[in-house]
Amino acid sequence: MITGPYDHGRLKSLLGAWALAACAPEETAAVEAHLTDCAPCADEALRLRDAVRLLHPHDNLDMDPALRSRVLELCLTRRMPGIPMPGWSVPYDAEAARLDALLADMNEADWGAPVQLAWYDDDRPAVRETSVAGVIGHLLAVDGLLALALGLPDPLAADAPAAGTHPRTVASPAERTEALWRVAGSSYAEQQSLAREFRRKHASKMRSEWRDQTYTLIRTAGFAGSGVADVQVPYGGGAALPLRDAFLDRAFECWMHAWDIAEAVDYPYVPPTPEHMHPMIDLAARLLPQTLADRRRSGRAAPPRTLVAAGTPGRTLHLEIEGKGGGNWYLPLDSPAAVAGPERAVAHVALEGLEFCRLAAGHVSPAEAAVGSDGEREAVEDFLYATASLSRL
Repeated sequence: MITGPYDHGRLKSLLGAWALAACAPEETAAVEAHLTDCAPCADEALRLRDAVRLLHPHDNLDMDPALRSRVLELCLTRRMPGIPMPGWSVPYDAEAARLDALLADMNEADWGAPVQLAWYDDDRPAVRETSVAGVIGHLLAVDGLLALALGLPDPLAADAPAAGTHPRTVASPAERTEALWRVAGSSYAEQQSLAREFRRKHASKMRSEWRDQTYTLIRTAGFAGSGVADVQVPYGGGAALPLRDAFLDRAFECWMHAWDIAEAVDYPYVPPTPEHMHPMIDLAARLLPQTLADRRRSGRAAPPRTLVAAGTPGRTLHLEIEGKGGGNWYLPLDSPAAVAGPERAVAHVALEGLEFCRLAAGHVSPAEAAVGSDGEREAVEDFLYATASLSRL
């Protein structure tokens, strides 16, 4: 590393290291500032960068999402764990590890990059701009719902404002997120107002708290035994999920927000492994009948065609998810308690697995989703909008 003033000669000598991304952060900043004013050095930098690309073809920088699972499987064949990890927590563990690897590979400036969080609210697309640090704060705040269900400390408790709602009464994911953002200053505008050193410390603290909580959640679930899988995790507004499904929900959101971050910092990111994506898709499919019924009660879906008693066959939508991690699901249309089956199918929807997940995350609208369908058009539209309404901040 070169110290002292950066004159033209010193900056020119750094061009090779800059092209190889081997400069220290201060050197990188000095070189890039110089390139805006010095045309000869800018031309030389471009030639060197092109040469580096020839030596190192562009590859996906993200690790194979199956690598972690393969390494753990190999280790466990040699030595069984004293406290086994519950199977339903494995996708969350894998997605958190992948996101942490992405964060470890980011540079200091990336933490203040603007990130667009998209979801569907009242059948309309909603967008909120935050920073990378804000996304990690959002995950920390919502994962705290699982922490509370397991009897762990609330990550918001230490930062609760003196005058305001205590975090334990802030039950919904959106309310918890807003509470943390107000205290932590994680918005894009607030991140830009921080000096570089303070931004680095803020990002490091946020990542450390999120990662520590992730480890604690998985470890606690393993020590708690099989009975903890059915512990209810309240999500606000009367909604709740058993812990095993809440872990899948958090795995899905961890993946989707990692994707948001990767797009913001121009980093390649691949979907989860099929064995992890399948249970996430299955959770969404299991939530859809009740979601459709709730939408019907609020007037946002067509009324049932027939009255169906609980436990009796009813009109069915056949959901076919194509690709790895996919499968077939039969969803009751007229009542969540009805029995669904292929013999009563009145509509068929086919979606590629990634497209279905993007729809459920609110990253694509029902009108834009690449979907194949036949049968009752009304049932298909109700299904698409119900899937989009699974998304939230």
